[in-house]
Amino acid sequence: MVIFSKLKSTFLLWFLMVSACGNADRSQKATADETELKNASSQTPPVVVGANRTEQYLPLLQEKKVAVVANQTSVLFKDKRNEATPSHVHLVDSLLALGIQIEKVFAPEHGFRGQADAGEKVKDGVDTKTGLPLISLYGKNRKPSPEHLENLDIILFDIQDVGVRFYTYIATLQLVMEACAENDIPLIVLDRPNPNGHYVDGPTMETAHTGFLGMTEIPLVYGMSIGEYSKMINEEGWLTDGVRADLTVVPLENYTHQTAYSLPIRPSPNLPNDTAINLYPSLGLFEGTNINAGRGTEFQFQRYGASFLDNSQYSFKYWPRPNFGSKNPKENGKVCYGKDLSQQPRMNEVSLQWLLDAYMNADDKDKVFNTNGFTKHAGTETLQQQIEAGRTEDEIKAGWQPDLEKFQKIRKKYLIY
Repeated sequence: MVIFSKLKSTFLLWFLMVSACGNADRSQKATADETELKNASSQTPPVVVGANRTEQYLPLLQEKKVAVVANQTSVLFKDKRNEATPSHVHLVDSLLALGIQIEKVFAPEHGFRGQADAGEKVKDGVDTKTGLPLISLYGKNRKPSPEHLENLDIILFDIQDVGVRFYTYIATLQLVMEACAENDIPLIVLDRPNPNGHYVDGPTMETAHTGFLGMTEIPLVYGMSIGEYSKMINEEGWLTDGVRADLTVVPLENYTHQTAYSLPIRPSPNLPNDTAINLYPSLGLFEGTNINAGRGTEFQFQRYGASFLDNSQYSFKYWPRPNFGSKNPKENGKVCYGKDLSQQPRMNEVSLQWLLDAYMNADDKDKVFNTNGFTKHAGTETLQQQIEAGRTEDEIKAGWQPDLEKFQKIRKKYLIY
């Protein structure tokens, strides 16, 4: 227990700082320190993420060969009363410093350091900081192979989710769980808050359209932490052939689903702030269309527009250009007519108003939908058909209710908070 004793003395004062960050910095350059300082006055006591609850999982890693599924959000947060130290430390770095034997890192979409574009293939490699092998789960492999898992004793999963079905980290979680179950390797999930965990809404994925943008029949917004969702996957028999993983969830402290949670580190390149994350369930549906949703600007998922929308209906316009978040954004270099949503109040539901608005004001409605892509994001062919038929938002959303009620009953069994 030498390592455990060392851990307690090293991390005694560490805890999570989060913030209720009211308005997003329009420069999109707010630091983790600023976010955490806002938290100090907005939450008492602060939320503590699973990664910080080291006393619960470190003993399970001692004298084991460990693999970590992680990205740039996989951090432990420090007590900001000590201003001489950084605000956070990466999980991998902290475990290595404590003598834990990490064999390799598995990286999801956007890569281990979170630099790759959405949909961009990530290659295997070596982490330059630690020298650890990096195995991509968003390249030629989406699921760890038996060869990847050889000689491993346990896997640790710690990635910040945003609670939207087509955000691919939960698909990675499911495939990692399946690989662990098939190869008799225990899995520990370090829980993190869901910034969209305060509601359940949207169309439910249909079996015919399941894939990496939605592997199970859940609503677009499912209102669960990633730890709660892992329990649901396991117990509902959603892994292939009904296998079950040897699963341990390290829970959060001081958290409920109504806790407003501000992410101090962007979870992916095109979700820079609270507003973008909150609007993502609604504006993310534009990903299956030819309409730009802010990629190629500094306001990703806080605006939408296209060159083929009727410019007489919009006073707002912008020009997407390649940038950090997108090497080749939709409507690259074209003037996009649309709406600025950067001051939108916090959403408690999926809104279709902007998608309906864009379709109604398209000069050529045949240009709007990338049908295959839209169906994968919506999880159903019905939504596009309803929009094209001129159905209202209320009419469309009424059709979601039976599936949402069914899901809520299942969800209730797995809630921790």
